[in-house]
Amino acid sequence: MNRDKRFQFLTALRQENPTPRTELKYTSTFELLISVILSAQATDVSVNKATEKLYRVANTPRAILALGEDGLKGYIKTIGLFNSKAKNIIKTCQALIDEHDCVVPDNRKELEALPGVGRKTANVVLNTAFGQPTMAVDTHIFRVSNRTRFAPGKTVRQVEDKLMKVIPDEFILDAHHWLILHGRYICTARKPKCAACVVYDICEFKGKQKDLE
Repeated sequence: MNRDKRFQFLTALRQENPTPRTELKYTSTFELLISVILSAQATDVSVNKATEKLYRVANTPRAILALGEDGLKGYIKTIGLFNSKAKNIIKTCQALIDEHDCVVPDNRKELEALPGVGRKTANVVLNTAFGQPTMAVDTHIFRVSNRTRFAPGKTVRQVEDKLMKVIPDEFILDAHHWLILHGRYICTARKPKCAACVVYDICEFKGKQKDLE
């Protein structure tokens, strides 16, 4: 996809959804961090259902640490990989207390040093909480980028680097949300909803079939 078509692509997504937001529910940067850790290989719906109860009783590093690993598991046991996530979250809470005065750091190096926080999680927090131009490539964004030929790449990191290179500055802060929502609801894995796609005419997916929707 060339530069002009990418501009049209992003313009169409912006017109459809001028102020995109994450579907994770949170009221603080700390809550966002915990929710993003929990969202790995899990749906936002399942995370929100669990954290709605968790955050009522514990929504600070000290409060979650006080629950202990077993206590935390009671709230997140419906989420995939909850055992390892509980262990990492407890360790992260301790690190935030010991090293950051309970404040979530606003830079990649310190975020990625926290247990359970990889590059994708750090990118989400940096973008959503701190307004930094980052691109968290999940399965949806990886699929959309390759299928539409917007920013094809063989690996997640290749797609991330390509997106950061080709997305104009005016779109970069919201692009992550546009692409993930587009992949989640329109450009789905098994049967993309081409008839409802606002970028159908721009998309370079050879298998698009608008007339069959």
